[in-house]
Amino acid sequence: MGLLHVFQEKIIFLPEAIDKEYVYQFPFDFEEVNLKTADNQTINALHIKAENPKGVVLFFHGNKGNLIRWGEITSYFTQFNYDVFVIDYRGYGKSTGAFNEKKMYEDALLSYDYVRKFHKEENIVVYGRSLGATFATKVASEYHPKHVILEAPFYNLHHAANFKYKIIPQFLLSFKFNSNQIISKIKSPITIFHGTEDKTTPIAGSQQLFKLITTTKREFVSLQNGTHHNLRSFQKYTTTLKAIFEN
Repeated sequence: MGLLHVFQEKIIFLPEAIDKEYVYQFPFDFEEVNLKTADNQTINALHIKAENPKGVVLFFHGNKGNLIRWGEITSYFTQFNYDVFVIDYRGYGKSTGAFNEKKMYEDALLSYDYVRKFHKEENIVVYGRSLGATFATKVASEYHPKHVILEAPFYNLHHAANFKYKIIPQFLLSFKFNSNQIISKIKSPITIFHGTEDKTTPIAGSQQLFKLITTTKREFVSLQNGTHHNLRSFQKYTTTLKAIFEN
């Protein structure tokens, strides 16, 4: 347990660094953006551009990789005529700064402020995947986007950690990521996707989180035999997204 406390950052966060001079190359229209934080750190981001955007998807990715990977993944949403704005967290890719829960939430809010310069709130969809769902929840609890989409979220970090490691006392975790404490503040419509065979974040946590939602416009989409990585292959996922973006 002592080792877990010391090395928890290496368990929670799995970043991949990118050289500051690296030039992103994608087969779609995009712009690299650098956001400057209040504590003088840089949050690196991609603005992926649809041809005739009706809005923007503000995407918060999972705990692994960087924008080289997530740029490719999130370009998927341009088929719905939405731009995408996706950031790398502190310590990921080209982004600077140490892992800090409070600061990471502030970075998420900063990214929302940025996209509001180009799109009205009623045209912003906030999307969080796995770890990113906690940042999406935070943003949506303080603003009023068109829709909030959470893919394989966890109830809170302690709940998710015990699903995987079974015997972790809460006091050992420096990071809390208590989505359960703030999700009731969200007034926007919310959709949660979760696979029944997810071995990374438990569907039970998603279901418990869903019960805390107070907005009447909410939907829980359980995907039979879905895992942590294959939800996009389900027709129900695509159909539900299409309805959200066309609304």
